Amino acid sequence: YRARGAARHLSGRLQRARAEAVARGAHVALRFSQAGTPVDFTVFVDGNRNGLSTADIAAGIDRPIGPAADLSDFPGVQFGIVPGTASPEGLPLTSDPIRFGVSRMASFTPRGTATAGSVYLRGRDGSQYVVRVYGDTGKTTTLRYERRAERWVPL
Repeated sequence: YRARGAARHLSGRLQRARAEAVARGAHVALRFSQAGTPVDFTVFVDGNRNGLSTADIAAGIDRPIGPAADLSDFPGVQFGIVPGTASPEGLPLTSDPIRFGVSRMASFTPRGTATAGSVYLRGRDGSQYVVRVYGDTGKTTTLRYERRAERWVPL
């Protein structure tokens, strides 16, 4: 139940970032830290109208909206992939549980579109969830892996 809650929480944070982008008329991104345990995530807004970038974040041009968050409210849940789990498309997964193109940043445009990508969460009990962001709509979906049936099902 904690992993399910964490997946829903993360989906909500992504949708809130999308709504911020539309409301502000500016690019907004949910950026996941590059290293460290726990992985944290922070919402940033584009400060110079050229999209969000790691360089602009480091320079303080693209600024955070609120404090960093993590999964500490969900003990036993972490960003990760249970070994042997295939993607919803049936492809093998690498060890990186956070995938948004070449970055670890889900970026949303003022039109509501996004960088497509996925975030994988695993529970202490071996449960596996994925939160997916669709590029053309910026909307999310959350799936749970049914190990016995070897298939992903929507929450």
